[in-house]
Amino acid sequence: QVHLVESGGGLVQAGGSLRLSCAASGSTFTIKAMGWYRQAPGKQRELVAVINRVGSTNYADSVEGRFTISTNNAKNTVFLEMNSLKPEDTAVYYCHSAPWVGPEYWGQGTQVTVSS
Repeated sequence: QVHLVESGGGLVQAGGSLRLSCAASGSTFTIKAMGWYRQAPGKQRELVAVINRVGSTNYADSVEGRFTISTNNAKNTVFLEMNSLKPEDTAVYYCHSAPWVGPEYWGQGTQVTVSS
């Protein structure tokens, strides 16, 4: 089992920056990739960014060039550096772990609010 704990959300003005962190514990050796998803009110959850064990990344078009996903050396913490934030980035951000085998896991979510 994998346990994911997010931190770093909050309120920021448009154009500002935030850094989200997600610490994974438990059976982290089962993790193939980690990523961030977000869900705004009334909208479906969407992929923001993902990074795999070898460091390959993928971003949603809407955040490409503004957000950066990275991990620590132990590959058990994933970060999301968010710059040039826009009001449309407002959402609950969820950390996600994708396994080699077995179930996927989600964090509890952290609110990001960008004021105009």
